[in-house]
This record gives sequence, C-alpha cells and structure tokens, in this order.
Amino acid sequence: MALDNFYVPSRYPNGHPEGAPFEHFGKLQSSEALTHAGAILDFVRAEMAGS
Repeated sequence: MALDNFYVPSRYPNGHPEGAPFEHFGKLQSSEALTHAGAILDFVRAEMAGS
C-alpha cells in the first residue's frame, strides 16, 4: 500500500537505514500522500454522514 511508506519511516529517526526522515520525501511523495489522505477523509466523511 502506498501509505505504508509514510507511516513508520516518516516518524522515527531510525526508520531509514541512513539519513533523517525529511531527506527521503520530496514534493512528489508529499503530493501523493496528501491526495491519499484527502481520499480517506472524503470516504470517512461520507460514511459518517450516512450513519
């Protein structure tokens, strides 16, 4: 899953074999993560509205 790459490695200093977490994510990865997060929020909001 695409979001797996953002969970642990982005939060822990030892999540990558080398370098700080911010060194492993660029504009493309950030944009992709925001797109996925937006889709998740849209889904959750729709589900909550239907409850």
